[in-house]
Amino acid sequence: MIIGIPKEIKDNEYRVSLPPNGVRELVRHKHQVIVQAGAGVGSAFSDEEYVKAGATILHTAEEVWTRAEMVVKVKEPMPDEYGYLRDNLILFTYLHLAADERQTRALIDSGITALAYETVEDKGHLPLLQPMSEVAGRMATQIAAHYMEKPEGGRGILMGGIPGVKPAHVVILGAGTVGTHAATMALGMGARVTLLDVNLDRLRYIDEVMSGKGRLTTLASNETNIADAITTADAVIGGVLVTGARAPRLITRDMLSLMLKGSVIVDVAVDQGGCVETTRPTTHSSPTYFVDGVLHYGVANMPGAVPRTSSFGLANATLKYIMKVADTGVRNALHSDPGLTKGLNVYQGKITHPAVAETFNLPLVDPEAVLA
Repeated sequence: MIIGIPKEIKDNEYRVSLPPNGVRELVRHKHQVIVQAGAGVGSAFSDEEYVKAGATILHTAEEVWTRAEMVVKVKEPMPDEYGYLRDNLILFTYLHLAADERQTRALIDSGITALAYETVEDKGHLPLLQPMSEVAGRMATQIAAHYMEKPEGGRGILMGGIPGVKPAHVVILGAGTVGTHAATMALGMGARVTLLDVNLDRLRYIDEVMSGKGRLTTLASNETNIADAITTADAVIGGVLVTGARAPRLITRDMLSLMLKGSVIVDVAVDQGGCVETTRPTTHSSPTYFVDGVLHYGVANMPGAVPRTSSFGLANATLKYIMKVADTGVRNALHSDPGLTKGLNVYQGKITHPAVAETFNLPLVDPEAVLA
């Protein structure tokens, strides 16, 4: 199979879908890999490294998209790339369609087959979302610490305080991968952390493994507990996920009045629509804005700021799935792996993921029907 790796064009997106070591493995399996010139530069991978790994360097995105049988990306196609979508192409990337109707309709109109990293499952887990959730969770705490500083618009709070001065209070919504890693970082920096989730078993587990930290409070997630927690929060981190669907809005516009002026919201769920009503997508070049005196950070590709770590982490998880599709073809790969089939969002222009169809009131096609 001919596998294409174009350069990412989302604002300040420096990741690349496969580092040279991943390309080498595909070439070993007799696949042809074509890479757009400069695709890996943001992650400190040179074109020469890709050539040594066996790739062919092409100069333009159009060449890569046109020649490839499967395009492997990091982020969803941008509007400037919609013209490259076609009916005999496989796209494998993060899509987050439930938060992006324009992209959804572009994929439908093109007749493409699109697999989404974020909905691939393995024994109830999301293996291709996990590495970027780990990065985003850890980054969220670092970002919150930065924006709590007064010159950045925060209240002027040091995350861990000092002897005789209390530390920051960080409220984290969601105890999944993002929330757990955010809590680990915040506790490590000396903050006081309140972690909320609807899954009590998950809270019990976290309470056990982090019980020695002493500054962690776990709470059942409901409107009352969220409202109580955010009244004293210096920072709120949103890490809620409903697979393939829009994130639930746990903090409404009215609830912002309960929060301290200059407090910080880092909504990691922004690429699924955000779990704060006032969240909107921002970019690394213009990351923040204020609503009712509360600083909002809504960058939808946070891990793009640490691209080398992120590119390696992503490829560690995605390569075996990319290899399966390339080795056996998309139909055989999906037939043989029900978890990969969960990642199928669009097949030849037909919506195959129920959450996406429900979000936009579109016809849903059973993957088993189209693959039969």
